[in-house]
Amino acid sequence: MAERLAVAYPEAVCELDHTNAFELLAATILSAQCTDARVNMVTPVLFARYPDPTTLAGADPTELEEIIRSTGFYQTKAKNLIGMAQGLLERYGGEVPTDLGDLVTLPGVGRKTGNVVRSVVFDLPGLPVDTHVGRLSRRLGLTQHDDPVKVEHELGSFLPPPEWGAFSLRLILHGRRVCDAKKPRCGECVLEDVCPSSLVPRARGAGARRVAPRSDTARPA
Repeated sequence: MAERLAVAYPEAVCELDHTNAFELLAATILSAQCTDARVNMVTPVLFARYPDPTTLAGADPTELEEIIRSTGFYQTKAKNLIGMAQGLLERYGGEVPTDLGDLVTLPGVGRKTGNVVRSVVFDLPGLPVDTHVGRLSRRLGLTQHDDPVKVEHELGSFLPPPEWGAFSLRLILHGRRVCDAKKPRCGECVLEDVCPSSLVPRARGAGARRVAPRSDTARPA
């Protein structure tokens, strides 16, 4: 599966606009319960006003909330952004740490966000599990788990660590472009013939089958 996805998506790209680790960290915090497209509409203004941890740490919460309001949960996100920047200044000299254990000590930063930063910016092993990765992993029969941490560890056991980040990004791209949650385009899918949740009908006697639609949390056959 990883090889087919690599052919379909040769450039495993993160669709959050950023120029450095600090910007990606902030953008990923904003992406919770929000689309990357919406975040990318907000971050140019955000980073023009707060280009580094020092300026963001001293941000006026009300002003920051107005800038990021359209991403949803803006009060919590504003609090986390300021706390994240303050944590960078107080504990890491204003630099984004590379160790996952350090990253997750920052407000608003969980394993998914930490793994995004590690794999995308620092080219270190990291397998972010967002809703797309979890959903596709279950549909493809790669896991039966719902818990993102368990999914991360199970997927990670199938691949060498250097490939974790790219595999996650390709699953995300595939989930957005082909394997839609409600209307998967199975006929266009490069994994259709090996997917236990495929909706493509097959002739009897051809060693194939048609499977009823599954919900995102359904267990793959």
